[in-house]
Amino acid sequence: MIYHRYISREIFASSALVTVAFVALFGFFDLIAELRDVGKQGYEYRHAAFFVLLTLPGRAYELLPIGVLIGSLSALTQFAKSSEMTVFRASGLSTWQLQATLLRVGLVFMVLTALFGEVIAPPADQAAQQFKLQARSNMAAREFRSGVWVKDGKSFINVRDVNVNGELLGVRVFEFDDQFRLAYVREAAIGRYVRQSTWAMEDVKIVAFSESGAQKSTMERDQWTYGLSPELLSVLLVSPERMSVATYLGENQRKTDGYEIALWKKLVFPFANLVMLIFALPFAFMHDRRGNAGVKIFAGVMLGIGFHMLNGLFGS
Repeated sequence: MIYHRYISREIFASSALVTVAFVALFGFFDLIAELRDVGKQGYEYRHAAFFVLLTLPGRAYELLPIGVLIGSLSALTQFAKSSEMTVFRASGLSTWQLQATLLRVGLVFMVLTALFGEVIAPPADQAAQQFKLQARSNMAAREFRSGVWVKDGKSFINVRDVNVNGELLGVRVFEFDDQFRLAYVREAAIGRYVRQSTWAMEDVKIVAFSESGAQKSTMERDQWTYGLSPELLSVLLVSPERMSVATYLGENQRKTDGYEIALWKKLVFPFANLVMLIFALPFAFMHDRRGNAGVKIFAGVMLGIGFHMLNGLFGS
């Protein structure tokens, strides 16, 4: 129907404009925050700008429901203010038909939110962390099926897994001498970060190689000092809120509380667009020529932000 296309077009245009404005605003704030690291370890302005650019898809994913709320509020309030909604109602548009139109619009935004959350934002966020790491350090890190591999000088560090608490699981270190001959192989079941570049290891096994042969030793606890840091491992341990659903479903042998909460938030989050459109629906029928549209939009925005804050509160 004509009214369906017209209302949908106006809501889409208004929501897109608001979302782009919010993403640009928060991107500017993120860039200001990144300026604190500029000048450290070769990190330059262009690195900070490109890092923020890679994080924008994640920002768009987080801000899309708020953009939908404000955009739909603006469009529907304008319809009421200009009496267009009165014309729609006089032409036979019922409340249920308007709800159905908003639901169709909401489904499109749900798909768009899921697309950003599943396909675009997770790899972009990980690429941003990897880019920042490479810009600030000469260390090399890659992720394979056997875990993450880190080159630190003449040592190669392999971490099989990292749990939600930042503990290393299944650590192996291959150390080479100046002639690039294997000198030590160190293994530990669990590693916990103590202080700068120092890790407390448990269930340690060490194999030392020399011309006379290999010598094996074991100890319950030991401290290792390498150029390995939680910031480096964050490249591979993406925060649960930024992971895709497929990543959650593939997790195993981990502490799952944080992942389960983030998984349910990830599954429910696209439905926030429908909730925001439901919040905006009553404003379509508030016919007022006294110019109170700004007050109504402000009230609706506060309602939506309150919902967003409560959602985050109960999710914690």
